[in-house]
Amino acid sequence: MLKFYFNGSPNPTKVALFLEEAGIAFQPVPIDTRKGEQFDPTFLAVNPNAKVPAIDDDGVVVFDSNAILLYLAEKTGKFLPANTPTNRGQLLSWLMFVATGVGPFSGQAVHFQHMTAEPVPYARTRYLFEVRRHYAVLEKHLATHRYMVGETYTIVDMDVWGWARMATFILGDDAWASFPNLKRLVNEVSARPASARAVALKDKFTFKTDLDDEARRNMFRHLATSAA
Repeated sequence: MLKFYFNGSPNPTKVALFLEEAGIAFQPVPIDTRKGEQFDPTFLAVNPNAKVPAIDDDGVVVFDSNAILLYLAEKTGKFLPANTPTNRGQLLSWLMFVATGVGPFSGQAVHFQHMTAEPVPYARTRYLFEVRRHYAVLEKHLATHRYMVGETYTIVDMDVWGWARMATFILGDDAWASFPNLKRLVNEVSARPASARAVALKDKFTFKTDLDDEARRNMFRHLATSAA
């Protein structure tokens, strides 16, 4: 059975969405990053980068949420656009757009707003600007397309949903004012029964919630290094 190493953060949640949508049986393996479980040798054998998510599909190991989505979609033949060169180009382009842009910049924006012990105004401003810029690219595309690729719901929509559903946490309560079409997509995906199951998966386990010194050292290794 497929093992799914996860926590409740955006990247694992979009993989959970695919697993639920596709009806794939899986064994959830919680990794509590605030406790440092990502550095356990057993998990490092699956993902040497010490990040969630990761999967072990009967000996086939895949890590990075975007790689996992593409691997599972191609393996199952589910949630892919019609097989045309144009759609393939769009699929790969938008997946990489999320992998290299939306995800990392959103993560850094969250970090400098909610996680740092001391404010860093320059970093906060830069990453919020970049999140808005990336969202604007998605918004423009979705103004003329119902979905991200082709005319059907695909892994790219799941990929975008993983981070964009956190828009108000990242950008504030008025986040959606400038992105109505992105909000439309997020709302449509969030209304799917599989989405509710994906989001609720974390609630079946107990994760540390305190962002204390131990959690900061485990999540942000440069703090542990500088304290040494």
